Amino acid sequence: MCKGDRSMEENKVLLSIKDLDVKFKVRGRTLTAIRGISLDIYENESIAIVGESGSGKSVFTKTFAGMLDSNGYIDNGSIIFSDDELSDTVVKLDNMARSMMDGAKRKLDEYAHLELGASTYQQILELEREKKEKSGLSGAEQEAQEAEIKELEHLRTDVFNMKQTLDPAKEKDKIRQANQDIKKYDEQIKDLRKKNEQLAQEKKRKVDGDAAYQKSYQDRMNKLQEQYKRETAGQPGEKALKRNEILAKEIYLSVGRFNLRKRAKLAGQLLEALKNAMQLGVDLDDEGQRSAVFDNVAFRVRYLDETAEQLHGTCILHLANVKDAKDWTKIRGRRIATVFQDPMTSLNPIITIGKQITSVILKHQDCGEVEARRRALTLMHKVGIPNPEARFDDYPFQYSGGMRQRIVIAIALSCQPKILICDEPTTALDVTIQAQILQLIKDLQKEFGYTIVFITHDLGVVANIADRVAVLYAGQIIELGTVRDVFYDPRHPYTWALLSSLPQLAQKDAKLYSITGTPPSLYNQIVGDAFAPRNPYCLEIDTKLEPPMFQVSDTHFAKTWLLDPRAPKIDKPEGIQDIHQKLMEAFNI
Repeated sequence: MCKGDRSMEENKVLLSIKDLDVKFKVRGRTLTAIRGISLDIYENESIAIVGESGSGKSVFTKTFAGMLDSNGYIDNGSIIFSDDELSDTVVKLDNMARSMMDGAKRKLDEYAHLELGASTYQQILELEREKKEKSGLSGAEQEAQEAEIKELEHLRTDVFNMKQTLDPAKEKDKIRQANQDIKKYDEQIKDLRKKNEQLAQEKKRKVDGDAAYQKSYQDRMNKLQEQYKRETAGQPGEKALKRNEILAKEIYLSVGRFNLRKRAKLAGQLLEALKNAMQLGVDLDDEGQRSAVFDNVAFRVRYLDETAEQLHGTCILHLANVKDAKDWTKIRGRRIATVFQDPMTSLNPIITIGKQITSVILKHQDCGEVEARRRALTLMHKVGIPNPEARFDDYPFQYSGGMRQRIVIAIALSCQPKILICDEPTTALDVTIQAQILQLIKDLQKEFGYTIVFITHDLGVVANIADRVAVLYAGQIIELGTVRDVFYDPRHPYTWALLSSLPQLAQKDAKLYSITGTPPSLYNQIVGDAFAPRNPYCLEIDTKLEPPMFQVSDTHFAKTWLLDPRAPKIDKPEGIQDIHQKLMEAFNI
């Protein structure tokens, strides 16, 4: 039933996700869909992302496929994609390029003297912050009052949305009451803002009237400004000037792939970012800090070498910082492809099957239409389409659901990606076709050598296709391990509950197990273990403190206080004890 364990250490880390937070703006509120996920995905492995609907499975994979909805954003964390071919960057050296680099070098040399006074400049900023906070609301006061206003705005929005659902002909009283409530919330918000403004003005008048403080502040500021002027009058050293020469080349390497207008715009923004960094004393000789400055504008390409005709560099593909659609075109489809859940909606009904495959090949591969057709036919044959030459010009409605899903897989594999995301690709298919599609995905993996990231809530699918399993709950990985680890030695109560829900474990004349309760709202801050309200084995600490990720073995990790040495020993539910034998019997193995 389960695939044999293999050491991931032997394989290259293809995708490294660290401390990832993903949020969405929804009707004036912030929903935290992914909370601090860290995960390494290896070359040529199959990893399953498992969890209930709403746990964050699809959102998680959309972050590294560049497909987040417009109201979603990565709030924190890094996503590093290891691809030597994409990382290698070459830009042509012509007169325009040399002129841009010379101009950038002059600007950087001009800014370099600011580094000499960075420490004093930070003291000036700190003094200004001190006065600003003293003359108005403190950061804590602003945060508390803004939270109060936001809560009122959320309540107003809820009432307004409810009002839109009412029938004006039959529910006039409810509409009248809703209008009154909306007016009440508007007045409360207005009064609160006015109160905050008055409080801030009162604090400012008090500070303005404090002559002793004003004199002390001005004396300290004059002294710092004079010191800063003296320090920045010096000349940067030879080391800084040589570094600026490399920085100018890295600026062009980072923007040279864009058209002239965008190139000039981004180069200007990078120069401004580097100026601010020098002024603040950022160590630009440190690779990490230098990359962080660049990544705010365009991901940094590190200079390697050059010839008379071209500059050569390499970049760290930080997918969380990829903003340009042109850059995503080189990644999405070519390196990271997706097979979606429903083949009925994944294909365009008015375009022939062959055209849909060849259009992807033509976009991402360097070939003509004849070669694209040949490759498309080869793919159709590989995914099991009978007589592909005759069916090349058919439309999607002429294919069954299983055949359509095979075409979707063919499209995803047309550019031989390194990562294939399968977003519940068998959910819309019957059991027989499901088994065929899973076998097809596994067979093609052996041939093409891609990594599979399989999103599913079906543990039977996991057992058939995965090397490792990541169990998600409320936007966090709560258990991670090999298939054997998670199926035969689960440690988190949520994983116990998922396994207990397997139909194959149901006893005759007994009710199928179900998990009581509902997941927590991701609009609110979660205190303690997110699963605690539904956990029959909940400890007192689960309601107060979020558990760390405990290491069970070299390959197995679980985020539960039950693994703390101080926790009481609790046996697994009876239904999943000796689960190995039960599943062997259920699947007639």
